[in-house]
Amino acid sequence: MPILLTLSEDLHRIFIEGERYKFLLTGFLNTLQITAGALIVGIIIGILVAAVRSSFDKNSESLKLRGGIGYGVICVLNAICKIYLTVLRGIPVVVFLMISYFVIFKNSSNGVMVGIFAFGINSGAYVAEIFRAGIMSVDNGQFEAGRSLGFNYIQTMRYIIIPQMFKAVLPALLNEFIALLKETSVAGYVGVIELTKSGNIIAGRTFNYVLPLTAVALTYLIAVTVLSAFVGKLERRLRKSER
Repeated sequence: MPILLTLSEDLHRIFIEGERYKFLLTGFLNTLQITAGALIVGIIIGILVAAVRSSFDKNSESLKLRGGIGYGVICVLNAICKIYLTVLRGIPVVVFLMISYFVIFKNSSNGVMVGIFAFGINSGAYVAEIFRAGIMSVDNGQFEAGRSLGFNYIQTMRYIIIPQMFKAVLPALLNEFIALLKETSVAGYVGVIELTKSGNIIAGRTFNYVLPLTAVALTYLIAVTVLSAFVGKLERRLRKSER
């Protein structure tokens, strides 16, 4: 009982007094905003880059034999995508975040939007390779089936290939999304009050690091657990739709 009483008093002093719990709420909302925004940006970039890279891998030989502008265009796009992947996967995300905030958007004071940009561009490089692996795993007969139905390449990708690819890469995508959620903890480097930063602010004002950081860790754990449960439910639905 004395331990519980002491814990209750500490919780009240650290989180309730001065309404310091609002830092955690603000930090969690900012973390969700950055994660959701970066997720959308990453998926869009990932699909586009994966489509270019897989198109080059599958069709470069036939396009080369035909010649013309098509082969030149796909070569240039593939080269640009490879440079993007090499650069973004070679630079630590915190370094790219600071470059985005202090160099690219040096006149902007909206740290959340800069975070969405930086994490989204960075995540897109990893999502692109996940999607490319998924597209390459789809049998070539599926592409031929799409063409036989009168679909062009974009329609074939949209209606036949991407739905199959999505089912195959869902577990890998989950890992990337979880990593993205946790990577946002470095957004405090550019002044964003995200979840980890909010815990540090409370700890600095109360001189108690145990409870604020424990609250931050539990919040991340709950968020990841909920995300994992949602994706697991989605996987089960996709498996049922195949039967």
